[in-house]
Amino acid sequence: MHARARLAAAAALGLILLTAQPAAAGEHHITVGFLGEHRIPPGTTFNGTTVGGFSGLDRDGDTWFVVSDDRSALQPARFYTAALRFDGPAGHLSGVELTGTHPFRRADGSTYPALKGGDGTTPDPEDIRVDPQTHELAWSQEGERIVPTDGTPPTLIDPGVRFATRDGAFVRDLPLAPEQKPSAQEHGIRQNLGPEGLTFAEGGDLVVTAVEGPLLQDGPVPTRTAGALSRIVLQSRAGDVRAQYVYQQEPLFADPVPADKLASTGVTAILAIDADDPSRFLVLERSFVTGVGNKVRLYEIDTFGATDVSATGTLEGAKPVRKHLVADIGDLPVASVDNIEGMAWGPDRPDGTQTLVLVSDDNFSETQVTQFIALDVR
Repeated sequence: MHARARLAAAAALGLILLTAQPAAAGEHHITVGFLGEHRIPPGTTFNGTTVGGFSGLDRDGDTWFVVSDDRSALQPARFYTAALRFDGPAGHLSGVELTGTHPFRRADGSTYPALKGGDGTTPDPEDIRVDPQTHELAWSQEGERIVPTDGTPPTLIDPGVRFATRDGAFVRDLPLAPEQKPSAQEHGIRQNLGPEGLTFAEGGDLVVTAVEGPLLQDGPVPTRTAGALSRIVLQSRAGDVRAQYVYQQEPLFADPVPADKLASTGVTAILAIDADDPSRFLVLERSFVTGVGNKVRLYEIDTFGATDVSATGTLEGAKPVRKHLVADIGDLPVASVDNIEGMAWGPDRPDGTQTLVLVSDDNFSETQVTQFIALDVR
């Protein structure tokens, strides 16, 4: 279809097409249209659990899997199954129904304890994917790094990726990329900035993770005037590191109010564009600034030509992946932009395009919401 005819057809379907910048000669970039939003209010309960903290999602047929980042503080660390409805001639998102919930289990079959008073195994679940080869589940967790200044022992929990059955039973761990291992020194993950995004590539032969923020040895976190460097890690199913690439994060988009309050930027999700292509991905980059709100941007990235830093371990002088802004979620007709942390491919549409679904983590806060946003991807 000619570009002008495609735009006219999209307008007839009520889509709002967004493209951030024109493609260079010979390049073709993704555009997206808005297909609706569904919200779950704070305080919702389901099967004896508090609904919230939705940090990642994926789909297998008509079944959606959604992970909560509750660190067993409210109920045991868990995930949900859900059904999403896409109705009408344009296939808009019209509803989200939770259909089940399962706790993640340790190797001995027990659920994970809370962090406080626990035994050092408490995970921080952040993303979930259906393994394309086994149809079981893989989930990422950020680990922990708390280094007290009063001389008491630090709390250090390795981040990583775990495989589980579809009812949450432990299958195995993926070995950790050694650069990320937390320590009391200036090395490894920062607190709450470990590997968050997770996807599969090359038909499931590669496990790809995106570290939310810079490792301690990789430089400072973003500021108002400068971005930061984080990592994208490609591993075999056995855990061998095949490549590590540098991702250039954006500077903070605003100053916090008051000035001494929290402002942060991080990569919250990564998704293979083509299941067989290990070089092209979608990336969600989320910024939060106290007193201002959230800014969430969707990027298309390409690792072709980027420096593989897995051999040297250092990012100095490395060429980062190429990134292209697909959309600022704030430009969509949503009531507000919450803490969007997950994305997954939805069903194919009659016109041959794909559905992309985003989900937000409400932090179990009364002032936030869980929002599902559906996009038409061209």
